[in-house]
Amino acid sequence: MTTTKPMIYIVDDDTGMLRALTALLSTVGFDVSPFPSATEFLAKMNGDRHGCVVLDVRMPEMSGLELQQHLNKKGSILPVIFITGHGDIPMAVQAMKAGAFDFLQKPFRDQDLIDRINSALKQDLETRQTLLLHTDIKRRAESLTPREKEVMAHIVDGHANKVIAIDLGISERTVEIHRSNVMEKMGARSVAHLVKMNMMIASEK
Repeated sequence: MTTTKPMIYIVDDDTGMLRALTALLSTVGFDVSPFPSATEFLAKMNGDRHGCVVLDVRMPEMSGLELQQHLNKKGSILPVIFITGHGDIPMAVQAMKAGAFDFLQKPFRDQDLIDRINSALKQDLETRQTLLLHTDIKRRAESLTPREKEVMAHIVDGHANKVIAIDLGISERTVEIHRSNVMEKMGARSVAHLVKMNMMIASEK
C-alpha cells in the first residue's frame, strides 16, 4: 500500500476544467484518473488504492453531493475535495457535514489545490494504516484458543497468574504457558501493549 503511488480521481462534467486539472496534477507528478461524470467514476474507481477524489459539486445526472452519498454507502474512505462555485457554499457546508475532507471555491490557485490534495493523501494513508493495524490485531486475537482468550481477558484486567489460576481452576504453570502463548500470538511487547491492542479490538464492537 505505502509503495503504490496515490491516484487522484477528478470528477467534473466541465471538459475544459477536467483537462486543465489533469494536466496540472500530472505535471507535479501525480497519477491522475479523470472522469466526466459521476456514473463513470463509480463504475471504474478503485477504492482500495491510496488516493483522493477532486469532485465538482454541480453536475448533471448525479451531483457531487449524490456521488458522495454513494461513496459513503460503499464504505469508501477516499478523502473528497469539493470544487464549488460562488453560489455553492451551502452545498459545500452540507458536503463537509457528510464527511468531505475540504472544499475549494472557484477560482482557486493551483497551489491551494495541490496543498489540499497533499493533506488529503496524508489523511488517507494514516486511515489505511490504522485499518490495516486493526485488521492485523483482530486476526491475531481470532487465532487464540478459547482458553487463551480467557487468560488474555484476565491479563488486561491486571490479574496476577495466581489469581487467574484460581479463577479458571487451572495450575499457575498452565497459566504461565497460556500467558506466553497469548503474548507471542498477539505480538505484544508488554502487558501495556496487550492492553492497548485489546482496547482497539473492543472499540470496533
